[in-house]
Amino acid sequence: MTLTAPPLSTLSTTTAISLRGVSKAFGHGGNAVVALDSISLDVARGEFVCLVGASGCGKSTSLNLIAGLDRPTVGEVTVQGRTALMFQEAALFPWLTVRDNVALPMRLAGKGKAERSRRAEELLESVHLGGQGGRRPHELSGGMRQRAALARALAQDVEILLMDEPFGALDAMTRDLLHDELEQVWSSTGVTIVFVTHNVREAARLSDRIVLLTSLPGKVADEFPVTIERPRRIDSPEVMGLAAAVTDRLRAEVRRHSDEPHGD
Repeated sequence: MTLTAPPLSTLSTTTAISLRGVSKAFGHGGNAVVALDSISLDVARGEFVCLVGASGCGKSTSLNLIAGLDRPTVGEVTVQGRTALMFQEAALFPWLTVRDNVALPMRLAGKGKAERSRRAEELLESVHLGGQGGRRPHELSGGMRQRAALARALAQDVEILLMDEPFGALDAMTRDLLHDELEQVWSSTGVTIVFVTHNVREAARLSDRIVLLTSLPGKVADEFPVTIERPRRIDSPEVMGLAAAVTDRLRAEVRRHSDEPHGD
């Protein structure tokens, strides 16, 4: 197995994330599994990018590399800005109040109690959890826990927010409300977002650009700029039309992959 990266280009000052010839293999020798193969991708500061693709296409692996939780086998990942990663599970500490969960990154950063409390309340208000700070995570609905997780991520003064199917376990109505709230947070803060989802309509609803990855090994198969005027509705004809086009491209890619010969 040979994995080689192309030479690096000069990074723009408007670029938040750059992947250059990035490949990631798990294992060694003939047993190695290549999760990502020669991906090159730039994300501009303040851009909202959604990664979509079939299961096992390397979407989560890409986020882990951007977050610095793993290193590429080949290639270069450059990130310019403080980064936080959100998962499908809110992962709040059950023994802490919601307010203390949100304030925890500030506590670890050495900020004073008064500042932590004030900022935590501001962030809870920004995600429509005002007045809920004294509750414990088990007292919140799934959507409210994800709001709290978002507030905790923002408490780190992040410039880049990586989101790995954060709304995948929620019902459609709650997910729709959180789409609105995430869009408000994004537009008001200017944070760069890379959002992984299996839901193509969700990607069309939220993003500036949809990046479609192939099945294993993950490669960039196509990109779809999203020019639909905001605010958007997930059931609007424009969003549904774009989602259908992306889905057709995804189906063609899955079909092509399944038709390729595979070794024993």
